[in-house]
Amino acid sequence: MVVMYEIAGRKVGSHVLAMATLGTTFALSAFAMSGGKKKAEASPPLNAGSKDEEKFIRDFLKEHEAKA
Repeated sequence: MVVMYEIAGRKVGSHVLAMATLGTTFALSAFAMSGGKKKAEASPPLNAGSKDEEKFIRDFLKEHEAKA
């Protein structure tokens, strides 16, 4: 037999309340463990001697990232 509760004018079975409680608990814990947005990885500082050298290094890295 199922115990019936009256919630907001409707009869709800105890098994429905149990499933709703478990579902909400698992959903909230999964959401809490998912974490926030991850920030884009910052590239290490380039110790270039000039602006041209820095531009060459950045273009070289972009070219190889596109291949990968």
